[in-house]
Amino acid sequence: MKMIKSTPNKRKASKKKLVQEMYGGEVYEYYPLGKYIVAAPGVCGGRPTFKYTRLEVRMILALLAAGETIEQAVQAYSESKISPEAVKEAIQLAKQAFLRSTNGRQLTIA
Repeated sequence: MKMIKSTPNKRKASKKKLVQEMYGGEVYEYYPLGKYIVAAPGVCGGRPTFKYTRLEVRMILALLAAGETIEQAVQAYSESKISPEAVKEAIQLAKQAFLRSTNGRQLTIA
């Protein structure tokens, strides 16, 4: 059994401000979670999506968890025009969220 100790993030969570911009002739409102990932209140119930899409981050993470490569995931959703960099950002944000959720507790990996 392998023990992993996560270190809690000492940084205070900053409140992201709602961004409004014109996109496709309409106002697009979102909270930036990164350069490519946003939480848009009017899109997918505010769950994290790739910017300017209705593609939820969890869909791409599920493909990766199932063994797809980043390139395969990008190709599978090529109509959404997401980039490998956007997928890498999604992985990084998921990692940060996981580490925050463990709050410094030791985790056991079987």
